[in-house]
Amino acid sequence: MLKPIVYVVSDSVGETAELVVKASLSQFNNSSFHIQRIPYVDDEGTILETIEQAQAIKAMIGYTLVKPELREFIRLETQKRNIVSIDIMGPMIDGMTRHLNQVPRLEPGLVHKLDEDYFKRIEAVEFAVKYDDGRDPRGILRADIILIGVSRTSKTPLSQFLAHKKYKVANVPIVPEVEPPEELFKVDPNKCIALKINPEKLNHIRKERLIALGLNATATYANMERIKNELEFFNRVVDKLGCKVIDVSNKAVEETATIVQEMLRNQGQ
Repeated sequence: MLKPIVYVVSDSVGETAELVVKASLSQFNNSSFHIQRIPYVDDEGTILETIEQAQAIKAMIGYTLVKPELREFIRLETQKRNIVSIDIMGPMIDGMTRHLNQVPRLEPGLVHKLDEDYFKRIEAVEFAVKYDDGRDPRGILRADIILIGVSRTSKTPLSQFLAHKKYKVANVPIVPEVEPPEELFKVDPNKCIALKINPEKLNHIRKERLIALGLNATATYANMERIKNELEFFNRVVDKLGCKVIDVSNKAVEETATIVQEMLRNQGQ
């Protein structure tokens, strides 16, 4: 004997309706039902075909349709044929319309668009962590944005900020003793952004960092001659790359991020 069927009709993927059907079936200890999704329904013809199939095999129908005219169509047609059909989302939308005194957007698939947006953001954050501080140069080839700069130019916080805007960001420290990774010279220079800083500002930032760590503020890390050597090497790398430069000397991370995004928009990214 064939399993009884519940048709799940949706104007999106049908996941919401299927979860509700499964949750309801669990209250009857009934695993013998087969759930058949009919996704991306946006016309009466498809609904009518599904209803006719349901009638032929004595199936029931659960549906999540945001358009009132389609919900009313399926309600009337199943009623005519004495088919059990359940409007899973319609009553909630109608109730919220009354309670909020607002007109719903009536746009299918918004939940999944939000989910997709969320997962893209998470993916970008994980990418920024994985390819932070040049730890894996392979990320340079996969990144939407590559940030380069000497130590303490806010590469990591800027990477994270941009990741929350769904950009995949890799950042690479520029150090005179280490040749930049070859991958840096293989990517489109428009993807690469150099973070410039004046030596006095960098000297102050590094001294504060050393003090915060309980170290001597006169260490080589904050030595002005050392800083100037690093910045000279940085400038040579930037000239070789031919990439855009942002002076971050007196900018907050948020301000720099806005400039980066504006650059990308101007490039059509």
